[in-house]
Amino acid sequence: MTGRFALTRRLPDGYFDDALHTDVLKGLTGRPKSLPPKWFYDARGSELFEEITRLPEYYPTRAEHGILLERADDIAAATGARTLVELGSGSSRKTRLLLDSLLRHGTLEHYAALDVSADALVAAGEALCRDYPDLRVTACVTDLETDPGMPPGVRGPRLVAFLGGTLGNLDGDARPAFYARLRRELVPGDSLLMGVDLVKDPGTLVPAYDDAQGVTAEFNKNVLRVLNRELGAAFDLDAFRHRAVWNAEEERVEMRLVSLRGQTVPLPALEMSAEFEEGEEVLTEIAVKFRREVLGSELARAGFEMSHWWTDDGGRFALLLAEPSGTGGP
Repeated sequence: MTGRFALTRRLPDGYFDDALHTDVLKGLTGRPKSLPPKWFYDARGSELFEEITRLPEYYPTRAEHGILLERADDIAAATGARTLVELGSGSSRKTRLLLDSLLRHGTLEHYAALDVSADALVAAGEALCRDYPDLRVTACVTDLETDPGMPPGVRGPRLVAFLGGTLGNLDGDARPAFYARLRRELVPGDSLLMGVDLVKDPGTLVPAYDDAQGVTAEFNKNVLRVLNRELGAAFDLDAFRHRAVWNAEEERVEMRLVSLRGQTVPLPALEMSAEFEEGEEVLTEIAVKFRREVLGSELARAGFEMSHWWTDDGGRFALLLAEPSGTGGP
């Protein structure tokens, strides 16, 4: 507890060390090699991502903010939420649009955030406590990939917000499992609000992940900095280059790191070395792009019914509102 802000932890001691070791061992011994995108986000990685959201090529943040600016009052009226539960600590600007609309609507009592980063939760939570003195603010440190469960003491109706297009980081196998875990938590009267990036011209999509200033390239390479620091690895960042490609079959952008030469990289903490051939690629992030009908079908199979669909003027990004259906789901 810091002032009015209450923080709880659902992860055991050593969770992140164990998870990092497991992910890197599995990813760098697999074919093809891969590393999960959650390891981008140390303090430096978070700063770089905030910089990315301000780049001219990176439209999703601006598009989502524009929709929320126009539709937040509609969301408040449709949900009547007593509690806003945010998966991920969230952008202060986007979170506050929802908070302000729900407070104007006269229903909101509680804001609860779930995220893997205690630092991000504390920074956001203390700022909200300062600026919303009558709002109960709590947070929980957890891994959203495996445990998006609702925090205790959360009154309904609840609005669960999963914004920023983060759903796109889950592939076709991971999304049904994620929906199923949420569906077990939610009851009739609750709502799910998601921001999703839409399928469009690759000429718009790819530059959003490969900007002219090279900020996304530095962000991508930051995962190697994390491995060097946390695992005592010896990655030479100049021996890899950033690459973003449109995978038309899977309808997703893929970020990769390409080895510029044959090399062997020691990882002392794992008692192993990783071998790279010249030109070999490491998949570091997927960003799935969605179509309304496909997403609606996915949600219906998981026991949700989509009730609202809003897009920006250019049809690039969408916010959707869904509710647990009376039948179906796990």
